[in-house]
Amino acid sequence: MSAGPVLELEGVDSGYGEVQVLEDCTLQLDPGEIVCLIGPNGAGKSTVLKTAFGMLSPWTGSVRYHDREIGGLAPEDIVREGIGFVPQTENVFGSLTIEENLRMGGVARDDDLEPVLERLYDRFPLLDEKRTAKARNLSGGQRQVLALARALVMEPDVLLIDEPSAGLAPNTADDVFADVQEVNAMDTAILMVEQNAKKGLAISDRGYVLDQGTVRFEDEANGLLDNEEVSKLYLGG
Repeated sequence: MSAGPVLELEGVDSGYGEVQVLEDCTLQLDPGEIVCLIGPNGAGKSTVLKTAFGMLSPWTGSVRYHDREIGGLAPEDIVREGIGFVPQTENVFGSLTIEENLRMGGVARDDDLEPVLERLYDRFPLLDEKRTAKARNLSGGQRQVLALARALVMEPDVLLIDEPSAGLAPNTADDVFADVQEVNAMDTAILMVEQNAKKGLAISDRGYVLDQGTVRFEDEANGLLDNEEVSKLYLGG
């Protein structure tokens, strides 16, 4: 595999039906990074993730994974390539147990799941304690942990995460952000959309500000946090 970006969007236009959302969107994720996408509602942040994951096909431009074109591939093929996705909503099967949810995350594998599951149980003790609990009975934070773990069953080296703190109390959100950092420490590069821009950037290496489907600012995370214009327009400063 190449030593360049693990994931790269270049000059991407994308949208829904005839409605364009992304316009000439260019960004990249390097190995081992956490990169946070911030911006106002409707800016196109989630559309970036959906286009990278094959839920939307780019109209123009390129989506590359380890310098291989993946734009237009189906999500199931992109999962096999090595990219996982944690959507904001409907990210667990409520009627299934934790164990069953994790096994569903590995349906595309043709090897023994047991060692993978045991490593995840070691990494997330909460899930180990509740293996037989139905996902619908978990708290919001616990469901997010399960969604993260399920995406890791395929052992991706890139994980796309949409709004991990959405709807969570501040303390619970902090716990989920800590879990995101733990996942990153497992040699998983993370491209994350987060509405709580300050907290998202606080755990990130770099960030992009999207507005009206276009990257308006890009910098190290600390640089965006210290940027007066970014703070005034997008961080509530």
